[in-house]
Amino acid sequence: MARKRIQLKQIRKILQLKYENELGIRDIAKLSGASKTTVSDYIARFKRSGLEYKQSKSLNDEELIELLEEKKLQECEQYNNLVQLFPEYCRDLKTTGFTKQLLWERYLKLYPDGYRYSQFCHHFDIFQKSGELTMRQQHDPGDIMYIDYTGQKLSYYKNGERTEAEVYVAILGASQLTFAEGSLSQKKEEFVRSTERALRYFGGVPRALVPDNLKSAVTKASKYEPELNPLFDDFAEYYRTAIIPARAYRPKDKALVENAVRLTYQRIFAPLHDKRFNSLAELNEAIAELLEKHNNRKLVKLQISRRELFNEIEKNELKTLPSEPYPLKHFETHKVGPDYHIILSADKHYYSVPWQLRGKRVKVIYDERNVAVYFDGRREAQHLRDRKTGTYTTSVAHMPDTHRFYQSWSGEKFRKWAENLGPEVLSAVNHLLESKQHEQQAYKSCMGVLSLAKKCEAEDLNHACRKALNYARVSYREIKLYLDDIIRQRKIDCRDVNIHHFDSHENLRNTVIYK
Repeated sequence: MARKRIQLKQIRKILQLKYENELGIRDIAKLSGASKTTVSDYIARFKRSGLEYKQSKSLNDEELIELLEEKKLQECEQYNNLVQLFPEYCRDLKTTGFTKQLLWERYLKLYPDGYRYSQFCHHFDIFQKSGELTMRQQHDPGDIMYIDYTGQKLSYYKNGERTEAEVYVAILGASQLTFAEGSLSQKKEEFVRSTERALRYFGGVPRALVPDNLKSAVTKASKYEPELNPLFDDFAEYYRTAIIPARAYRPKDKALVENAVRLTYQRIFAPLHDKRFNSLAELNEAIAELLEKHNNRKLVKLQISRRELFNEIEKNELKTLPSEPYPLKHFETHKVGPDYHIILSADKHYYSVPWQLRGKRVKVIYDERNVAVYFDGRREAQHLRDRKTGTYTTSVAHMPDTHRFYQSWSGEKFRKWAENLGPEVLSAVNHLLESKQHEQQAYKSCMGVLSLAKKCEAEDLNHACRKALNYARVSYREIKLYLDDIIRQRKIDCRDVNIHHFDSHENLRNTVIYK
C-alpha cells in the first residue's frame, strides 16, 4: 500500500530542521512527527531536485509539492515531452523579442493537446529554478557584466617569497561567459585594468557594469545615491557604459557573480591548490587554461556551453571596444590660490586656471601627458604635463587683463612705443633699459615714462626727457617733475619755458625782463 503523503507544513518543517538547524534524521523525525523513513525520503527527493534550500522558501505550496513529487511527473509522457524542449526554450528566451507566450504557441504546434499556458509557465519556472543554471533574473544579451573578487586568494612566489594574489571575477548576465585573473591588489588602478582586460576578453562592452561595493568602484555606498570612485567612473565613460553598483547586503543583486565565484573555487582554485608558480604571469596562464575549460563545459540544463551560448546570443549585442586602451588617470582636489594657480602634488608643479576661479575648489585629472582642471563638472583648463619641480605653467588666456598686459612687456615693445613718441623719449627709454643689470628691472620705469604721454603733448614729453638726459638724471620720477614744470609754465603762457617770469620790483638786479 502506498504511503500517504504527509502535510505540507510537516515537509517545510523537515527541510527547515535539516538545512537551518542542521539536525540528524532521528532528531528531525522526533520534532516533525514524521517517521525516519519519511524524513529520509523527502530529504532525498529535495536533494535530487537540485534546488537550494533558500530558493525553496520562495516557492508556493503547489510548486514545492510538484518539485518533490518528481517521480509522478517523470512517469507522465506529456510532462516529459515538455521538459525536453526547455533547454532550447531557455536559450530562445534570452534572445530579444522572445516571450513565454511565443514559446508556448510554438509548443502547441508540436503538441496541440499539451499543457495550457498557465501550466506551461509553471513547469517552465520550476525548470529554470532548478539545477546549475539559475535564471530567476532574466538578463538581456549584452546588457550587464557583474564584477567581484573572490574572498580567498591564490599564491605565487616572487624572489623566493610567497605572495598572495587577489582573484578578479567578471561574468556576463545572459550567456554567463566568465573571466577570471590574478591581480596584485584590489586598488583602483589594478581594478580598472582587470575590468579592461575582462572587456577585451569578451570582445565588447555591455550596457552596464555591476560591481560589488568595494572601494575601488564605490567610494561611498548608499541605498539611493552611491558615490562612485572617480577613476572607475571616468573609465566607464571612456568605454561608453554605465555603472550600477549592487546594493549593500543584497546578494540577489549579484547572484550570478556569487555563483561564478563559487564555481571559480571548484574549477580553478581546487586544481591549483598544490601547484607552485614563480610569477603572477605564470599563475594567470594556469588560470586562463582552466577558465577556458570552464567556459567550454556544457551547462547541465541547457546542454550548451557558456562559450557557445555567448557566440549564439550575446557576442553581437555587445558594443564595440575603443581602439586604444584606457589612459590611466589620477584625481586630486585643490583650492585655487590667489595667483590663480593650482599645484599638482605628484610633481610639485604649478598650473594656471582662469583667474575667476581663485579661491574655488577644483578637481584635477591628470595622466602621463595631460593635466586637466574641472569646476562644476566643466573642464576649465588643460595643460601638457611638466614634471619640473617648483616651476609654473601659465596660460595667457587665464590672466586678468592687467596681468595679461604686464605679461606682454618686453624691451623691444617699449622701444617701439617710445619711437612713436619722439627721439628724446626713445633715448630716455634706451637709457633706462641699458642702466639695469637685467632689462626686466627697468620695465616698470619705462611703463611709467611712456604712460605720461596720456596727459601731455608728445613735444612736452620729449622736452622733459631731453632735460633729464642733459642733467643725467633719467628716471620716471625726474622726468615727471620736469614735465609737470613744463606744463605749469605753459599754463601761465610763458614764451620760454626755461626761464621763469617774475614781475619787476626793487629787489631784482641785473635781470632781463621779457615783456
